Amino acid sequence: MAGRVPPKGFSPFIDLLGLSFGRCENGQAECSLQVRAELLNSQRILHGGVAYAVADSGMGLALYSFVGDDERVATMEVQIVYFKAVTSGSLTCNARVLHRSKRLGTVEAELTNDGRLVAKALGTFSISKRKKVADSTGRQPPLDGSGAGD
Repeated sequence: MAGRVPPKGFSPFIDLLGLSFGRCENGQAECSLQVRAELLNSQRILHGGVAYAVADSGMGLALYSFVGDDERVATMEVQIVYFKAVTSGSLTCNARVLHRSKRLGTVEAELTNDGRLVAKALGTFSISKRKKVADSTGRQPPLDGSGAGD
């Protein structure tokens, strides 16, 4: 998946959020979603967990542009600071890799609501070799999430 935007259906959770991906190249990535009523909390403000998921997804995607097809990334920790409440419009994440070593990546993200900075995040991700798991036919699953075997 290095340097490619994931296809629709790649992640059921991403689809549930309605997250769409823009660019993914050279350690940078962009993703966004439209704020909808079902993503708001009881105060009619975008749930902080949704903003966190957008930041986490954007940062992971930015790091994926720096790893090989035989590697995977996993979130170890994310710190996020919320500056402004979001109630409508679009939420966009712009993420960039700050540092990548053999087993760790550090990535930062800015979240904007219709161009206004609303949160900033810093994440640490582990990088490891992808384990191949055969399906019932003995075929390896694809790395692109398409559902077709190798």
